[in-house]
Amino acid sequence: MASIEKDPVSTHQKAARLNHDPTTYGAFAEIGAAQEVVAWFFRTGRASGTVAKSMSAYDMVVSDAIYGPSNRYVSRQRLHSMLNHEYVLLQQRLDAARGATTKFFAFADTVATNRRSQPGSGHGWLGIRFQNDPRAEPSEILVHIRLLDPVTLREQEVIGILGVNLIYGAFYLNDQPRELIASLMDGLSRVRLEVDMIKFAGPAFEGVDNRLMSLQLVAQGLTDAAVFTATGDAVEPAEILFGRPVLLQRGSFRPITNVTLDMLYCAGERMVADKKIDEKRLVVLMEMSLKNLMSSDQVDHVDFMARVDILGALGHPVMISSFTASHRLTGYLRRYTKLPIGHVMGLATLKSIFQEDYYADVNGGILEALGQLLQGDTALYVYPMWDAASGSAILADQLEVAPHLRHLYQHLLENSRICSLPVFDAADLPIMPAEILNRIQHGDNTWERFVPPPVAERIRSEKLFGYRD
Repeated sequence: MASIEKDPVSTHQKAARLNHDPTTYGAFAEIGAAQEVVAWFFRTGRASGTVAKSMSAYDMVVSDAIYGPSNRYVSRQRLHSMLNHEYVLLQQRLDAARGATTKFFAFADTVATNRRSQPGSGHGWLGIRFQNDPRAEPSEILVHIRLLDPVTLREQEVIGILGVNLIYGAFYLNDQPRELIASLMDGLSRVRLEVDMIKFAGPAFEGVDNRLMSLQLVAQGLTDAAVFTATGDAVEPAEILFGRPVLLQRGSFRPITNVTLDMLYCAGERMVADKKIDEKRLVVLMEMSLKNLMSSDQVDHVDFMARVDILGALGHPVMISSFTASHRLTGYLRRYTKLPIGHVMGLATLKSIFQEDYYADVNGGILEALGQLLQGDTALYVYPMWDAASGSAILADQLEVAPHLRHLYQHLLENSRICSLPVFDAADLPIMPAEILNRIQHGDNTWERFVPPPVAERIRSEKLFGYRD
């Protein structure tokens, strides 16, 4: 693989380097925002060195005739069908003539720009299927984006720059996936664009874990949050959250305990009954913030993977976010659903939410923050806290808040915005996750009774969290 320049490379320079590279040759298929990516290669000169074919099947009937019918034209499925069709056709036509010396690729994008009546509605899928060496099995990068520019012409400009960055990264940065992710924003900014999903596949990315790549999107500031399934498949958040009720639990999950699961069970049961929702439609989402993942000033990737492994063992999707404050989470989820949202938390977390100094950077203070946290049909499902002084559990409706906040707190209780949950087994409450973690790391096998059996098995078999026999 050719080495990459250390100095920043402009979009023009990237397109020029590809055009002058005799080994790269491919097809471009773009729907929805004109042919903005291939235009860079034509403007740069010597496009015949890169562009075998360029097309835009903008009409739906024409598009269906080429790529097959589709219910949604801006979707991962449509992008896949475009890449499949163009890559196979390119190889069939050109492999005999130049396959021995050429790394073929197919680039595709399908985009919906912002609607005037709905700013922030613009989004799209971009992808490249490419050979890392002549006649090698293809590798692939898929990206989902949100367009934030209010002007269509500027949105088209974003697509053009991002597409060139993606193609360039695929060929010249495929052995440095973190740097490849960072390079997607060359010439762009978060004011204009959000990249909320990336997925790598194929021999060029052997050993790359897409869960770590999702983490990189958040850590490098390309998005506020990234989502992957329990099996580790990176997904656009809307694929899981769109139009569905959500029960969210945030935490460090180091490790998941019986109390964690009981909180989820009690909250889910209460939410389904109160909101009269279909339990099968309810999305249980486990969320970790970057702050919870930090070890000193960096994310410990081994520790991160241990946490997501045990979350995967329980079968729940995971969200990584940059949200330090809980009140910002609801606004994010409201992008995707108007149905009920439930936040599961312990009483200690609720107590911190009612600490006013926590909102020094919020103009409207605690009232504005609570308004954001509880917007729409949103409720807090609060699990009891152990009180060592009294030797008993304290419920949410027993919490003491500052005198001038008591009426506000009572209002939220009476209107079921704060829902007090029962405790399943008070014996587990006094044992905190930090104590369980300490036992795991020091060979004290009494930790096993405090965590679910599938989690205990995963910790033992994979020696997670510094497990010692």
